[in-house]
Amino acid sequence: MAAKHIILDTDPGIDDALAILLAAASPEIRLEGVTTVHGNASTERTTRNALAALELAGLTHVPVFKGCHAPLVKEPLLSPETHGTTGLGYAQLAEPLIQPQAGHGSDFLIEQIMARPGEVTLVAIGPLTNVALAIRKEPRIVQNVKEVFIMGGAILHPGNTTAQAEYNTFVDPHAAHIVFHSGMPMILTPLDVTYQCIFTKDDLNRLLNIASPITKFIADSTRFYMEFHDEYQSIDGCVINDPMTLALTFMPEICDYQNLVVDVDISTGVGLGNTFADFYNYEKKPKNMKVAMGVRPRIFMELFLERMEKLARRIS
Repeated sequence: MAAKHIILDTDPGIDDALAILLAAASPEIRLEGVTTVHGNASTERTTRNALAALELAGLTHVPVFKGCHAPLVKEPLLSPETHGTTGLGYAQLAEPLIQPQAGHGSDFLIEQIMARPGEVTLVAIGPLTNVALAIRKEPRIVQNVKEVFIMGGAILHPGNTTAQAEYNTFVDPHAAHIVFHSGMPMILTPLDVTYQCIFTKDDLNRLLNIASPITKFIADSTRFYMEFHDEYQSIDGCVINDPMTLALTFMPEICDYQNLVVDVDISTGVGLGNTFADFYNYEKKPKNMKVAMGVRPRIFMELFLERMEKLARRIS
């Protein structure tokens, strides 16, 4: 099977960085570029983190484009309590030698999708500001992108930022609204499935049998993440939302899906950023995305661990 041409739109972030490592360890993926966005940390910081993670993973040839610094309408919302002040928990990565490219992330998305109609898979694992901006600048990307995998939303699951809203969608609900209603072929991985994919201390100890900068990074970054999950959500371990979303690009059988009418609340009030599905389709709208609603978490985790072990042996 030919490798998929993937662009990663991301806000690293601990689990975003783990998604970059998984891309490096996955022969099914050809990472064509990374676009960065505000979210878990400022765009300056998420760009630095993306460059450092690519360098760590041996992907120095992958271009990085800095994207939007703020949501379309709302005030920015960073998450140092979840990801630490740098965005990577307790991990200390050297200042990257590679530099971001000139040009804006949204323009890179447009250029790549329009240059290769039907070939580019977009994996969006941060707030959707860059993607929404790209749609507004060049609406034809909607027809020309192969597929879009989105980590975001909470359908029947509680929110992780407000009672109803998941972080990526809450940070820029107006961008999510544009993307959800764009007509792009979308696969959504909400908290309903990602919160079942828990990276445990036993998983980490298995990886630490290999001495490598990769396993050290995973240990140092996830230790912070585990402390957050334990303190705020009584979860033993940490959920790794973003690598799971990336894995679906080549291993869709990890999840069970439903085609649904999905929307996001952009009214002001307690529901802001709430991603909801009209399961009974009361308004008889066309179904706008495929949503992962069931998951086999240990199949994904085994894949992730095996690939991190391979990468760690390669980069020792």
